[in-house]
Amino acid sequence: MPAKDYRDLFLLAAIWGSSFLFMHLSVDEFGPFALAAVRVGLSALFLLTVACLHGRLGALRRHGRHIAISGLFAAGLPFVCFNIAAQTVPAGFMAVVNAITPLFGALIARAWLKEKLTRSRVLGLMIGFTGIIVLVGGNLSFGPGGMGTGILACLTASFSYGYAASYTTRYLKGVDPIALAAGSISAAAVALFPLAVATWPDTPISASSWAAASALALLCTGLAYIIFYRLIDRVGASRSITVTFLVPLFGVLWGVLFLDESLTPRMLAGTVVVLLGTLLATGFIGAGKQGAGR
Repeated sequence: MPAKDYRDLFLLAAIWGSSFLFMHLSVDEFGPFALAAVRVGLSALFLLTVACLHGRLGALRRHGRHIAISGLFAAGLPFVCFNIAAQTVPAGFMAVVNAITPLFGALIARAWLKEKLTRSRVLGLMIGFTGIIVLVGGNLSFGPGGMGTGILACLTASFSYGYAASYTTRYLKGVDPIALAAGSISAAAVALFPLAVATWPDTPISASSWAAASALALLCTGLAYIIFYRLIDRVGASRSITVTFLVPLFGVLWGVLFLDESLTPRMLAGTVVVLLGTLLATGFIGAGKQGAGR
């Protein structure tokens, strides 16, 4: 890839990795539902403006129902789940769990879309989920101060992303990506609005929390989508998706630098195993075995 594409790839990974940091900095004051609503609401305004300026709104009318459903699973549900997790789970930990999204995606695509799984990809799935077991071992406590609920929320978010990928492939393949992004985020905003109103905090929200929430919306959602789709247009989807493997590195880095999180040997081992499994399960390594089975 040209140098500018590598630059965009690492920039996108750094931005998406920072989303877990911004959640931690704002969720306590907003609450999970209000923060998710602010995130999708502001980013929807941004993306709809971009779609309008580029004349891409026609697809919203033709595919509105499927775009709306995609938005609930691609943004609404996972954003709420990660906000819930951010109340108890370290940012770096969340970023690593998010890296198993392609594993859930592969399983769902196999069950629903009947996509073939080679032996190397099945091995990758087994290794990846083993990495999650290593990662959460000793942390799956549901008592006071435990991370059990937050970890389950992270896993639910990753599963939701995986389902959204298969749903989009099944019903929205070929739809203009800018229109799809704008429509799906807007649908999530509409769905979350009543929950945000019902749970809006009684106390004023600080300027720093508003700044973090705005960064989540405009930087980690709005701008990130544009960079991602620009990469897909220039280098293709298979190369662009490698950003998945870089996000945990930045997520952990920002957590260590700005939240004083520690990088334990267990977390490091779990991260390595998860990424190895994901690389195998998505075919980035072991591709020579494509004909070896299902």
